[in-house]
Amino acid sequence: MSALTEPVAWTGTSSDPVDEQFGDVVDEADLESADEYDAVLVGEPYDGAVISRRGAAEGPSAIREALEAVKTHHFDAGPVDGLADLGDVNVPTGSVADVQDAIRNVTDSVHALDALPVFLGGDNSLTVPNVAPLLEDASVGVLNVDAHLDVREVRDGPTSGTPYRQLHEAGLDGYACIGARHFETSTAYHDYVRENSGTVVTAEEVADDLVAAVDRALSGLDTVDRLYCSVDIDVLDASYPGCSAPTPGGLLPRELFQLVRLVAADERIAGFELVECAPPLDAEGRTVDAAARTVAHFLSGWSA
Repeated sequence: MSALTEPVAWTGTSSDPVDEQFGDVVDEADLESADEYDAVLVGEPYDGAVISRRGAAEGPSAIREALEAVKTHHFDAGPVDGLADLGDVNVPTGSVADVQDAIRNVTDSVHALDALPVFLGGDNSLTVPNVAPLLEDASVGVLNVDAHLDVREVRDGPTSGTPYRQLHEAGLDGYACIGARHFETSTAYHDYVRENSGTVVTAEEVADDLVAAVDRALSGLDTVDRLYCSVDIDVLDASYPGCSAPTPGGLLPRELFQLVRLVAADERIAGFELVECAPPLDAEGRTVDAAARTVAHFLSGWSA
């Protein structure tokens, strides 16, 4: 079985010939041709590690469908282009640890490309194989845009709540969480982040002064050479319910869009993912639409 499915074909939906959409500019590619592009999309349809509500396995296809109809023009950065889709990772059966190991074989090849990897999840457990290849040859930090810290102990196997504990144990050099919610994290896990020199920036801080909040999160990652950005869509408020763990008090989409654009402008960016988008749990496609536009905003900030 091939490590990746056939590349996904994208099609614009507008009848206006000058209405350029992502569906018009995302090409099909494979690992051999991907170096021709600035960034490549990779789907990871898996939610076997979710602690609560499943549905994220349907995230990649739904995000693609929503993004197809989004126009490519950003008022400050201009149009986004230079994109290709490599298809989905073929997810094997087996334990979460087995799946992480198998997907790591694919992400090794993706990170070896000149193109920036953009992973469409899928659940948060796949952050481990998405980041792990970067740890081999550089100091690496992760900016976790998330309501939760996801540093639970691995007890009966990995879950969507353990990725950053696993990565710390594998040699991760820096960690910052931005968008964290009060009363969503155990004291022991907050202490673990502090003991490992991590940074926690709350959703309230983002609402008070977004630019200062992003600066504080990035300042906690000053010493690393490469930076990976992970967006768990549950960082949005519970009015965007298409995720495994929606809770009140989260970010607005407008805040998330500006946040990822600021992060994407960091020259150390080596990868991006959007995880935990669960279309079956959504309301009127609101979360999926926000997730797709988050990808668009990140790409506009990265390419600017």
